[in-house]
Amino acid sequence: MLVLLPPSEGKADGHDGPPLDLSRLSLPSLTPARESVLAELTELCAADTDKAREVLGLSERQSGEVVKNTALRTAPTLPAGRLYTGVLYDALGLATLEGAAAARAERTLLVFSGLWGALHVGDAVPSYRCSGGVRLPALGALARYWRGPLSTALPEAAAGRLVLDLRSTAYAGMWKPDPATARRTTTVRVLQSRTVDGVEKRSVVSHFNKATKGRVVRALLEAGAEPETPAQLADVLRDLGHQVESTAPGRLDIIVTEV
Repeated sequence: MLVLLPPSEGKADGHDGPPLDLSRLSLPSLTPARESVLAELTELCAADTDKAREVLGLSERQSGEVVKNTALRTAPTLPAGRLYTGVLYDALGLATLEGAAAARAERTLLVFSGLWGALHVGDAVPSYRCSGGVRLPALGALARYWRGPLSTALPEAAAGRLVLDLRSTAYAGMWKPDPATARRTTTVRVLQSRTVDGVEKRSVVSHFNKATKGRVVRALLEAGAEPETPAQLADVLRDLGHQVESTAPGRLDIIVTEV
């Protein structure tokens, strides 16, 4: 199974790894594209702080993020699995996985990124600010820019594997599975269920969505589950205690009851 995750704007502190080495990152076919985005981003941030803030969608109070981007080639690094923070990653708790579950995470999880394209959780990168919705002056919209490189790298990574796509909208646009891979791909929607005047109402709530997805991925890693089809995945999730409904081909709904 291959699990596709969004990144997080929140990044951990306390990096102590060696400086970035693009040649050591997974999915090496992405190296030229990573170099191009890295070069334009660092040059933009070093040349014009105000312009960089505008491009990156940052406020004046976030100017430190621009300064951080100027030093990406020399800054200390951290494995991607420890770099990203936020609701999904807090619920996933990669740093606390042990043994087989931790090893499974290394080969199963793939984090999408506006700067790096996609990373395995063991890839060491510096803290950065560059979302998938950014449009760089020269390269243009990063979601569109990455489609070509990822269309080459991802089919090989996903070959023969069930793909669990948990990406947010901004990152889903960076890669769309080819027809063969699409038949092995499923997305998950988390719905909060609550009863109002005796009538069940369901809605998507951001916090429940992210936290539940994090917990689901952790449970799959710890269980050692290797489903090969969306139907098998639904059965595994039910065995793990989740209320799951298959509402459309390639999509599962997980129902979270309000307490």
